[in-house]
Amino acid sequence: MFLRVTLPLAWRGILAGSMLGFARALGEFGATLMVAGNIPGRTQTLSIAIYDAVEAGRDEMANFLAIVTSVVCITILVASGKLLKPRYAG
Repeated sequence: MFLRVTLPLAWRGILAGSMLGFARALGEFGATLMVAGNIPGRTQTLSIAIYDAVEAGRDEMANFLAIVTSVVCITILVASGKLLKPRYAG
């Protein structure tokens, strides 16, 4: 019943929720820094890389990484908005 009825009806919402969760996780800073630390190449996330670039005085790299993060998040938000758009039969 789940695979034949529920999942086909809910797949768009599940996919959109996963995409929004990923977009939210891109900007996570505090929990990642506290739990995983900051080991470049192993536990460094995009937001921590931006923080490190600013601290090191590499403003161009920090701006580039911030733009990459923004573009990815905006793309995900637009795509999830299209997935969640109601489709009416009439």
